Amino acid sequence: MAEAGAGGPQRVFVLGGTGTIGSAAVAALCEQGHHVVCLARLQSAKKIPANAEVRPGEATDPVSLRRDGFRGEHFDVLLSCLASRSGEPADAWAIDHRAHVEALAAARYAGVRHVVLLSAICVQKPRLAFQHAKLAFEKTLIESGLTYSIVRPTAYFKSLSGQIARVRQGKPFLVFGDGRLTATKPISDRDTGLFLARCISDPACHNRILPIGGPGEAITPRQQAELLFDLLREPPRIRQVPVALLDAIVFGLGAAGLVSPRLRAKAELARIGRYYATESMLVWDEAAGRYDAAATPSFGSDRLADHYRRVLAGEAETGLGAHSVF
Repeated sequence: MAEAGAGGPQRVFVLGGTGTIGSAAVAALCEQGHHVVCLARLQSAKKIPANAEVRPGEATDPVSLRRDGFRGEHFDVLLSCLASRSGEPADAWAIDHRAHVEALAAARYAGVRHVVLLSAICVQKPRLAFQHAKLAFEKTLIESGLTYSIVRPTAYFKSLSGQIARVRQGKPFLVFGDGRLTATKPISDRDTGLFLARCISDPACHNRILPIGGPGEAITPRQQAELLFDLLREPPRIRQVPVALLDAIVFGLGAAGLVSPRLRAKAELARIGRYYATESMLVWDEAAGRYDAAATPSFGSDRLADHYRRVLAGEAETGLGAHSVF
């Protein structure tokens, strides 16, 4: 297996640098002295830190990727934070798999020896299209002969912030079951970006699948609610939603999706919602048949409570679009 370059500044080609995690990774790479080139749509380029080079282009177009991105130049590392937005099957296989396969081929032609890939911890128990698409590319990358670092974060702060607005409107915090069905060790965008950048220079991160969470103990949805109400200095208002209700929605949309492509897509989104409502974002212990918080590595210094404080003070945003979960 090829070995990545050791030490010193490297030429790093970044995909997905306009997202919150991608831009955090780019900032960390630049701070470490790497020469960073980001391929991005022109209208999104302003989201990329100013000390990185931006090349307008389309990451999902193989021609643009080579012509506008790599431009026949040599690069040491490919770092990808590219991911499908909706998780719908067509989108997932187009972005999480096919676009990455094309990027890997272009990167090899450019001399890249190390690929850092942002994946997701939920691929441990794959039941959804986007999970299978991510795993398919992970397998391709591992078998490529290049040095790889596959980073699988737990839940992001933003994905646990979707209910702040409704709570501030006097509505209850919604939990599934009793609110203790799942747990996670959430990690911030900034700490995720720092970890991705670290993978380039740290040999301990090479040729490994790397689950990663934030600092502190695992937290359940009920504890998230209690934390939020404590910061608001209000008594907790928590409403329990039966998982059976999600099952009924998934079943109904699944049946309707047999005759309607639009409802078929909605059924997949409902399955995604049910998955996150019932599965912990922690390391899965296959032998024991359970999630293991103690085995989930911690990294960074940012904590969910501090993020909630910033959101309540108007200093941070909460929206994550299709990726917001409870």
